[in-house]
Amino acid sequence: MGRRRRSRKEFHLVYGDEKKIITPELIREILSFVFYTVCAVAIAYLLSMGFGKSVQNVGDSMEPTISSGQTVLVNRVTTGLSGPSRGSIIAFLPNGNTNLHYYIKRVVGVPGDSVQIIDGALYINGAEVVRDSESFDEMVDAGIASSSVKLGNGEFFVLGDNRNASEDSRSADIGIVKSEYILGSCWYYYGGGEHGFIGSSYPEGDE
Repeated sequence: MGRRRRSRKEFHLVYGDEKKIITPELIREILSFVFYTVCAVAIAYLLSMGFGKSVQNVGDSMEPTISSGQTVLVNRVTTGLSGPSRGSIIAFLPNGNTNLHYYIKRVVGVPGDSVQIIDGALYINGAEVVRDSESFDEMVDAGIASSSVKLGNGEFFVLGDNRNASEDSRSADIGIVKSEYILGSCWYYYGGGEHGFIGSSYPEGDE
């Protein structure tokens, strides 16, 4: 009898007592597995970079919302697309100074707003923000907001929740926060036995 010729497309690998045949179908399966694995790793990396960037809160300027030493996770994706909204808490570098740690503050004024502090209360576009007055202490120092501050494109006015123990946009050293200095919006905090989601609005009451 003639000897059967082996197909050129078949290769045999022997592992112990098992013989594996490498076929074009098997190669496609391996390449498909590698492709989807790479995609999964890439997506996980992007999600981690976009939503899992962590920043530690330094100082008590955000008490009682976020305590000193607690860590916050930052959403860089939606913040980069639409910018932070009024009431959200952001992490940013003051004046873009990379030698400083990230500051964490609440956005009270967005592009187009006029911000002013009158008799310790926050006014946006000439109207008192009732929600702010009900949620936070009366501000002793109005800083640069003693006169109306007009925000241009990509400019934000921020305040700490612990209003009288916070260095924020009222200070000339920090002032208006520009969008290019903002890392993103804080969405989750943890540390000191506490953890939870951070809302994008004031703790209670209406504006």
